[in-house]
Amino acid sequence: MKTLIAAYSGVLRGARRDEAARSESSNGGRALSREGSGRWGAGSSILSALQDLFSVTWLNRSKVEKQLQVISVLQWVLSFLVLGVACSVILMYTFCTDCWLLAVLYFTWLAFDWNTPKKGGRRSQWVRNWAVWRYFRDYFPIQLVKTHNLLTTRNYIFGYHPHGIMGLGAFCNFSTEATEVSKKFPGIRPYLATLAGNFRMPVLREYLMSGGICPVNRDTIDYLLSKNGSGNAIIIVVGGAAESLSSMPGKNAVTLRNRKGFVKLALRHGADLVPTYSFGENEVYKQVIFEEGSWGRWVQKKFQKYIGFAPCIFHGRGLFSPNTWGLVPYSKPITTVVGEPITVPKLEQPTQQDIDLYHTMYMEALVKLFNKHKTKFGLPETEVLEVN
Repeated sequence: MKTLIAAYSGVLRGARRDEAARSESSNGGRALSREGSGRWGAGSSILSALQDLFSVTWLNRSKVEKQLQVISVLQWVLSFLVLGVACSVILMYTFCTDCWLLAVLYFTWLAFDWNTPKKGGRRSQWVRNWAVWRYFRDYFPIQLVKTHNLLTTRNYIFGYHPHGIMGLGAFCNFSTEATEVSKKFPGIRPYLATLAGNFRMPVLREYLMSGGICPVNRDTIDYLLSKNGSGNAIIIVVGGAAESLSSMPGKNAVTLRNRKGFVKLALRHGADLVPTYSFGENEVYKQVIFEEGSWGRWVQKKFQKYIGFAPCIFHGRGLFSPNTWGLVPYSKPITTVVGEPITVPKLEQPTQQDIDLYHTMYMEALVKLFNKHKTKFGLPETEVLEVN
């Protein structure tokens, strides 16, 4: 508004100069000169004001988009951390209010719907295409890189590495359409597998299933790979909670050497193994690393053993400033590279030798994928992937 007022004032000043110039009858040349000067001054003021207005508008729009990106990421982080517990408390409180019938109806329906997550859930393309996920993608930004085609006549198990603190790249790339996974791999239905305990939480389970997220247990994976046709891709964050405990900026390490269960599942169903590495996944949060043998690491391992996840002490940036601490991750690029599938035969009773053979092939393929792409995404040629 101030800019428009300034422009209007400039026009008035120019008009007054025009009137004064016409009243100068003693010197026609000087009057003409002032008249031209007045008109030029008015035009310059308008042009300058419009340029300032467009500049301010663009800057404000840029700031608004940045804040929308921050909010879109924060809502997902809060959903990941507290949505399930919060909804459970609210529903239990509802039993003590006049709205108790709503809670009864929900829990009744929940009892009938209990096994739906084990059968792939209820994927919603509408939810997967929400605009909020595009803001989520652009905040970091997150990118999905395809290196090979996938046949729709086969099923796949993607091994996703590293876990990071929250697996942000895994969620954005495979549980939303923000990076166009369905266009890059046409005919392939991705299912991101996560802790089965999340699907015991009211409301949170619906939110997860709408994105194509499923429990990471044998029953679910058996169903998807044997009774759901072909073209299914189960994304398993192989390192799990143990790997998240070592997540820190500047470190490229995976927990894989003794993780062979996903290979056994692949052999039992003849599902091809696909190594996948996310460059930058460890860069978005900082955490306190407890040394082996310390009380902090002991507590984390007990949680991991009995509950299924390991509590991490971590931080990102603040909501309004990148210079403060908070739950919002740092805006560091995350690039997920999907490697070449390893063809796996179907063996109903694979031997330990079979499992070890394909596990070794998978580890070698993952290291090869990392080495091939590391310099493209900011890592030095000397960087080595640590396989634990």
